Amino acid sequence: MQVNFLSYVQLTSLALPSLTDSKGSLVVVSSLLGHVPTSFSSPYSAAKFALDGFFGSLRRELDVQDVNVAITMCILGLRDRASTAEEVRGVARAKAAPGPKAALAVIRGGATRAPGVFYPRRLHLLGLLRGWLPHPKAWFIRQELNVTAAATA
Repeated sequence: MQVNFLSYVQLTSLALPSLTDSKGSLVVVSSLLGHVPTSFSSPYSAAKFALDGFFGSLRRELDVQDVNVAITMCILGLRDRASTAEEVRGVARAKAAPGPKAALAVIRGGATRAPGVFYPRRLHLLGLLRGWLPHPKAWFIRQELNVTAAATA
């Protein structure tokens, strides 16, 4: 929670006066796991869901006060870092996305003051599916996981 949520809140609180004066932008890098709950990631997901709630509320507060500070929420899937690959090896069946392309999507979203960025783009569909199917059946979830490996991890 300290790194994944509280550091964002503290830095935003300190930077907000300057951002307000300069009509600046905040770019928040989050994860699909903060948008769609999944198995075996409860603490991480909780921190990322907290980011979504905090910055979603802050965006509304700034809008109500007519403050011109953009908030771009970037929802990223697995990236092809060695540490990520090691953490999910044998557990998740999802393929990792190239890190440089994810970084470019984040930069582009922040530069255009987009309210949200999903990378890869198909993640947006998963977010929509959560609204339509908030409690997926276990068999559906198992399609993305090697449950035996996850239980021993």
